[in-house]
Amino acid sequence: MKEKMLSFDDVKLIYHTVRGEVTATQNLTFTVDEGEFVAIIGPSGCGKSTLLSLAAGLLTPSEGKVFCRGTVGYMLQRDELFPWRTIEKNLYLPLEVKKQLSPETKERARALAEKYGLKEFLQSYPSQLSGGMRQRAALIRTLASEPDVLLLDEPFSALDYQTRLNVTRDVSMIIRSEGKTALLITHDISEAISLADRVIVLTNRPARVAHEHPLDFDGETDPLRRRENKQFSAWFELLWKELNA
Repeated sequence: MKEKMLSFDDVKLIYHTVRGEVTATQNLTFTVDEGEFVAIIGPSGCGKSTLLSLAAGLLTPSEGKVFCRGTVGYMLQRDELFPWRTIEKNLYLPLEVKKQLSPETKERARALAEKYGLKEFLQSYPSQLSGGMRQRAALIRTLASEPDVLLLDEPFSALDYQTRLNVTRDVSMIIRSEGKTALLITHDISEAISLADRVIVLTNRPARVAHEHPLDFDGETDPLRRRENKQFSAWFELLWKELNA
């Protein structure tokens, strides 16, 4: 039986503003198991990204509990690579921040870069890489500190459509190859279906779980092949209806 890596138990979050209180989440309950890739979708403004801040411990729930087993890696909408540092130096950044930089951790970061196609670009600067390669570097930078749970905040939204398709395939392959647990926030229904083992649909604010759907594509995890599967359009239609109910 797989371990529970992340859980929200009846979570309520209240923001205090100059205009009063805003309830962002209410009775929010779900779990993410070890090695599972879960995508969360919901109406615009429902507070999807707030979930990641709660999961990362950046916000404390007003009521209920958030549990995360182990350490967290956070991948943002943009790659946020430092332009004055080489790709190799960018990969070392989280290790430096956590005071974990050592010959062993540096070698692991370089090994990940070589394993996933960045060996020739280690001495390049971010401006010399395509958007897709930069995002791959951002993921490897996140993995370098060996997080137990990956939090992905719409990491493909800044890319053009064609690049996005290729990068989602790369990211999916890397995450699954490394056996990582991942929670993805996205506004893109197709992206959620193509990537996730399970899709969670949120309500309007205050956000709570409206629906959960395990996705079974007969063991297929390649995002592009999933998009070609006859089940894909049926899932899209169902999730579209639930989002717009």
